[in-house]
This record gives sequence, structure tokens and C-alpha cells, in this order.
Amino acid sequence: MRDRRVVFTGPDRVVLDEFDFDTGGLAPDQCAIESLYSIVSAGTELASLTGLEARRYPVYPGYGGCGRVTAVGDAVTGIAPGDTVVSYTQHASRVLSGTLIAKVPTGLDPQLAPAARMAAVGMTALRISNGEPGDRVAVIGLGLVGNLCAQLFTLAGCDVIGIDLSARRTALAEACGVRDVIHAGDADVRAAVADITGGHMCEVVVEAIGSPAATEQAAGLAAKAGEVVLLGSPRAAHQTDITPLLRSIHMWGDGCITFRGAHEWRYPTRHSPSGHAKHSIERNVRILLEWMADGRLRVRELVTHVARPEECAAAYAGLRDHKDDYLGVVFDWAGGS
Repeated sequence: MRDRRVVFTGPDRVVLDEFDFDTGGLAPDQCAIESLYSIVSAGTELASLTGLEARRYPVYPGYGGCGRVTAVGDAVTGIAPGDTVVSYTQHASRVLSGTLIAKVPTGLDPQLAPAARMAAVGMTALRISNGEPGDRVAVIGLGLVGNLCAQLFTLAGCDVIGIDLSARRTALAEACGVRDVIHAGDADVRAAVADITGGHMCEVVVEAIGSPAATEQAAGLAAKAGEVVLLGSPRAAHQTDITPLLRSIHMWGDGCITFRGAHEWRYPTRHSPSGHAKHSIERNVRILLEWMADGRLRVRELVTHVARPEECAAAYAGLRDHKDDYLGVVFDWAGGS
């Protein structure tokens, strides 16, 4: 039987393609992995699928997966055939991966393990911010990454306010331990944040959508000398008068706010045994997998759909058109044949 993979053949065109998997191309730092589950990144993958982010088709999408190692390259250490691992990889029944590979802890459901990839994105906001225990943190956008980011700031001892237009997503954030939520469709968000914080506003505001308009809103929620963390990747055009935003950054009377970029790839991929870099994507993923395994980071509630690979077109359509219902989508490669 030939292997299968998800392919974007053009804007808004998704197919499940057959291909011949070749382990002969295994590089020294790679593992061959038989996929069990892979998770969809609604932001990055939909931007590619819809043409919002310019790509040359065909595109072979993917973000993170969990599977069993079948072979390892000569330079791979600490991983052996038979290990169940998380890796940054394509949506395919078998893959070669060397970007990042981490063992799945005992007791963690392999179906949930790929969510560590999404949590690692959210972890970047926590790592680069100056947020400390007791600080007030607002997270705008409670999709998969935003929810996980809000949970991580909560675990770090911050008082988190989750903000979203979707009542279902705010309710889900509450269920995951986020203390305060604001349904933006029913409230004046700035007034609601002022009420929750006693007028102080937030030391940290995380924009987890990638919306320029939401970034403008974020500046208005920050406390004096606070910071705005851009976690979502901005892609769509936006016309505005930028002067008020610049004044909020520059002028003490207007806030003197600091803006920070939280792109995941600002950190090294692999852990540095020499200690030259404390943080790495690999270290983040290993920590997150442990927190998922012991229940500190709640993920099961966020996986709303487990789809067979044959249902890939419907899964992407759901993420695009039914955002209230579709949050975390996982492809089941073990049972989807």
C-alpha cells in the first residue's frame, strides 16, 4: 500500500495524495516516523490554503505530529526505533523529520501529544514577555494557540483575562482555568478590562490572532509602561492612522508601551548542552509535554475534531467557515486507512 499525504493543489483546493515513501533519503540527523496523529495550525495552514500568504502550489502542509520511530539517522542520539515521539512534520502517513523530535512521556495520549506544537507557539509569548506572578495579562484571541497561551500565563502565576468574539471560546477558556474572560461581542472591551483590573489595565497584552486591528486595540488595554506581545502573525492589509499607536509607544503620557515580537523561531531549535542558550524550541516542547502528561496544561477540551485523512477537505473547510465549532483538528493516521 502506498503512503498518503495532504496536499494543497491550489487556493482552497485540498486533496489526499498517494506517494512512495523512501527511507533511502534519511539524513544523519533525521528519523523515519510512522504517523499516528497530526495537528492542524488554523492560522498558518489556512493562510497558505486560501492564498492569503503567497505560496507556490502544490503545498504539502503540516505543523506537528506524533508517531512511532521506525529508523534513525547515524547522528541521532536519545531516540530509538519503537519510540513514540512528537515532531515538526507534514500531514502524511510516514515522514522523515529532523527539525525537532521529542519523546512522548508515559501516560500522555498520543492523540493529544501534537498539541505540544501549538503550545510551543504560545510559550514564546511567555518567554519573551516581562510578565511576572501577580501581573495582569490580557490575551486577545482564544483559538488553540491563544487558549494555550492564556493557560501558560496562568500557570506562571499571572492573573489572566481572555478576550474573544466567540462565547464558546471564552467559555472553553474558563473551563481550562482562565480566571476572567470577556465576550467581546457583548462588551466594551476596554471598559471591561478597566473594571476587572480596577482601572490599572494590564502589564502584558498578548495579541494572539494576527490582526492589525486587534493590535491597535491591544495598545489601549496596556497599563502605563506595559507591553504588547505580538503572538499571531499579521498577514492581511490594514489601513489606519498609525500616529496614535506610535504615540502610545513613544509618549509617557500616552502609555510608553513596549511592543515585542513573539515568533516561535526567534529561539534555537535544539537545546544547547553547553548552556549558551537557556531557551530553545526543543526545551519548550519537552516541558510542555510533561505539563500535558501531568494535567497542568489542559488540552483534551481543545481537540474538537479528530478526522480521517480522507476528510481533510472538510476539516479545513470547517476551520475556515465554522470557527465556533472547529478549534483543534487532529488527523488520525493510525485508524484513517
